[in-house]
Amino acid sequence: MFMLSRMKVGLTPPIVYMQPAADETFAVGEALKLASGKVTKASGTDVPSHVCVGGIQKDGSVPCVEVQKYMEFGTTLAAAPASGTTLAVGSKVTLHTDGMQVTATTTGGVAEITSIEGQTAGDVVTVKF
Repeated sequence: MFMLSRMKVGLTPPIVYMQPAADETFAVGEALKLASGKVTKASGTDVPSHVCVGGIQKDGSVPCVEVQKYMEFGTTLAAAPASGTTLAVGSKVTLHTDGMQVTATTTGGVAEITSIEGQTAGDVVTVKF
């Protein structure tokens, strides 16, 4: 789950209500991208435009915060880096297929690590986009 960890401004991010892609469910903390003007799950090398902050509303919209350059998000590693590879602050990794974590894959990475607590699956990392 992507949880807002730190912002380099003193403002609370506004919640925006976005229309979802058809037949999709959303989870709080899920990274989202825009596709044809609607939000859908972001994964792999997708740069998220939003993060889900609530369930689908009665009008069908999804509450989100818009991802900004000054925001950092806490999440977890979905897998450990390959043998002989170490992730560090400044490494850019991809998003996991669940849209809730990052991978240890640096090729095409979109999430820049700003802090990291370990090198195994489930370890906490902080990233910015």
